[in-house]
Amino acid sequence: MKIRHGIIPCVAAGLALVAAAPALAADTSAWSQDTKSAVRLIAGANTKGAPLRAGIEIKMQPGWHTYWRYPGDSGVPPRFSFAGSDNVKSATVRFPAPLLFSDGGGQSIGYNDSVIFPVTIVPNDPAKPVIARLKIEYAVCEKLCVPAEGKAELPVGAAPSTQDAALKEAEARVPQQVTAAALGLSVRRVNDAAKPLVALDLKAAGDKPMQVFAEGPSPDWALPIPKPAQGAPAGRRHFGFELDGLPPGANPQTAYNLTFTVVEGDRAYEVTTRLD
Repeated sequence: MKIRHGIIPCVAAGLALVAAAPALAADTSAWSQDTKSAVRLIAGANTKGAPLRAGIEIKMQPGWHTYWRYPGDSGVPPRFSFAGSDNVKSATVRFPAPLLFSDGGGQSIGYNDSVIFPVTIVPNDPAKPVIARLKIEYAVCEKLCVPAEGKAELPVGAAPSTQDAALKEAEARVPQQVTAAALGLSVRRVNDAAKPLVALDLKAAGDKPMQVFAEGPSPDWALPIPKPAQGAPAGRRHFGFELDGLPPGANPQTAYNLTFTVVEGDRAYEVTTRLD
């Protein structure tokens, strides 16, 4: 009896210590389930006084994919909203380097199985708590596309996180913004075809396959996916595409700023340059 009586106070003391310990902040929201996919918010390991790092994670059933900010020949880009968040001045979503898919009769651009979109959150008042509230509309596709939506809520603050490694990996996959000179990139218009063509010449970092994606100056542009062209010398790559998919009223002979995302192995770059 003495031994048992001696254990009870120890257990009680241990329980008291557990009760007194501060609760660990959650670093993930609950999954918001849809028919073929689910979405949640994750928090990175954040430090006091710095912008807050978070992520939007989408997981899909095997064989399904979702879309980049420009989906290609078909598909729907994701739409994010943080309206209704507490103490959020801005929430900037970034896109990891995408993949190219054959999608029915065309090609689409996006991610398979799962993806994390890094988010940088700037609070209105860094001294006050931040609660991120996400609403997302997106699509997932296999042979057919299915619209999806989700909602997630997560306090984000200066704290460690079990999700930091996954978030850092996604952040590392976001294309690095560079100049045309850094890529040795030249872009020119070719007018000796039925439709104007755009020809790209750029240097290669190695012998890994390269993919280039083209975007216009606004989301209502739908430029074709550049195709590899023959005749490039060693250490260079040639790509080309028709200057098609312009919005109504846009003149294909006018100078425009075009954005190119270059993916080569585990390297990815983004450059905006002038097409004169």
